[in-house]
Amino acid sequence: MVNLVLNENMKIYRRVRTWILVGLMVALVLFINIIEWNEDGKKAQGDGWRVKLQQDNQRYSEILKQPNLGKDDQTFYEQQIVINNYHLEQNIRSTDGTMWDGVNGSANLMIVITIFTIIIAGDSLAGEFSSGTIKLLLIRPASRIKILVSKYISFLMFGMLLLFILFIISVVINGILYGFEYMDLPLISMTTDGQILERNMVLNLWKTYMLNSISTVMYVTLAFMISSAFRSSAMAIGFSIGTLFAGNIVLEALHRFDWSKYLLFANTDLTQYLTERPYQEDMTLSFSIGVLVVYFLVFNLISWLIFTRRDVAA
Repeated sequence: MVNLVLNENMKIYRRVRTWILVGLMVALVLFINIIEWNEDGKKAQGDGWRVKLQQDNQRYSEILKQPNLGKDDQTFYEQQIVINNYHLEQNIRSTDGTMWDGVNGSANLMIVITIFTIIIAGDSLAGEFSSGTIKLLLIRPASRIKILVSKYISFLMFGMLLLFILFIISVVINGILYGFEYMDLPLISMTTDGQILERNMVLNLWKTYMLNSISTVMYVTLAFMISSAFRSSAMAIGFSIGTLFAGNIVLEALHRFDWSKYLLFANTDLTQYLTERPYQEDMTLSFSIGVLVVYFLVFNLISWLIFTRRDVAA
């Protein structure tokens, strides 16, 4: 199994496409963080964070006066005002103008990791069929299930590599831009019952990155399943990326239906439980994990059944 995984990794990293994706990942992190620092980061450095929080509170207060503001948005802005006031009253610096602002913001780039890993996964099996190299794999003594698992492990490792690169580059570039000060800065948040919490910044950051990576695993598994079933790289990549972007639109349209909480899209974003704003009020972290486990098993079962039973000699 180890040799199979090493062989699959060699196939991934010997391709120019792979290093282009890695280069794009690095360039995107650098570009976005430098732009954010140039536009907003400089203003909030020093004591500028106080001015920014006061300006934010004024802007939020104006938004709350809008008559058609939704209940969820109203709650969000009210909580932000309370949190900002807590920063000001307790003289606890906000993340604005510090390296943590950029590092936390970089977590949103997990969607890029998902897309890049989908590209690798979508072409993993379909590419073997289109090029005919699948025959070379099947004549080896290794079973089909081992070949399938080795491929799956290899592109999950690629996704973890991109996650590691994202975190390291984000910390380094934001540390250079903002300085490596305020390393012990707490993260201020509010619970649904109005209680203010001071959480460890680094721990919360890693929770965010790790929970976001669950979404990557699920969509990549979907792409791998489609690649196994249809032997089409274009279909696997296109459908999976389309599903990734269409998910929020579908959830918005189906939010009023209680059964929508069982959809894959409603459970992939586990960070909703860090912010205590789940898609449906009765949803919990354990519920979402349970739903994701079912989808995960189904996707992999379909991949296994199709790959191990279908005639691939032709």
